[in-house]
Amino acid sequence: MNLTYIIGVVLSLVVFFVGIVLGINIGPKAVEAGLQTFVFTPGNLWNFFDAASIFITIGCTFAIVVASFPGKTLGSIPKHFGIILNAKKFDPMYFIDQLVELAQTARKNGLLSLEEKANEQTDPFFKQAIMLIVDANDPDKVRAVLENDIECMSARHEDAASLYDKASSVAPAFGMVGTLVGLINMLNNMSLDGGGASSLGKDMGTALITTLYGCILAHIVFGPIANNLRIRDSEEVLCKSIIVEGIMSIQSGENPKTLKEKLLTYVDQKARGEDGGGGGGKKKGKKGEE
Repeated sequence: MNLTYIIGVVLSLVVFFVGIVLGINIGPKAVEAGLQTFVFTPGNLWNFFDAASIFITIGCTFAIVVASFPGKTLGSIPKHFGIILNAKKFDPMYFIDQLVELAQTARKNGLLSLEEKANEQTDPFFKQAIMLIVDANDPDKVRAVLENDIECMSARHEDAASLYDKASSVAPAFGMVGTLVGLINMLNNMSLDGGGASSLGKDMGTALITTLYGCILAHIVFGPIANNLRIRDSEEVLCKSIIVEGIMSIQSGENPKTLKEKLLTYVDQKARGEDGGGGGGKKKGKKGEE
């Protein structure tokens, strides 16, 4: 579970709503007047609710996102939330241990003996990589196929993240559009001779609420999702890069110990553990392309 994402979003909303209802009276004047230090005014929440502003900001943002992306990308939105909430999906140490085990098997029994190991893999990319060397393909071809697979995968992930980038940029824009709509209506309805000036503050506040909604959508909702998707992509690219390097080394007949030392350079010192191996094989998460 990606607790940092959940905590960050929830905390930002809590701070926002507490800031709306909380009043703090400090200083000599507050003490002299006998005011309470903390004053909660839950009724202030209604000052930040406006149905028309919600309709303009959220409705237009959603409509533009739908117009900007194909149905296949839009249909993957529920899947994206599952991806960002799964913080332990890609474990480099798991793949390193698996590759070292494959290297040991290959040195004892030859590359053909890895076919059975390939069929045991749940990660399609890992299975494909093993079968490429089992089938005695040229090393340059093996590397080219696997690296192209990684590049195409990363491009698809970038397309998914760009959906939320688009929403993040559109939401504040339509927040400003809603503000302009509110200001236009305010000016048209304002009549100084007829007492319209008394509603000026309320109308101005309503006009500005749409900008507030746009900023909340952009920076609390869409921005963190796009960033987390890119983090998951970098984690998957790292694991698959380890697989590529490990598979190429196995095909060239590299010593398993040397292979492990090489692959450990892909992870930081803490992840390697005291013995340099990290015991990564103990933790197995769901592997495979998103």
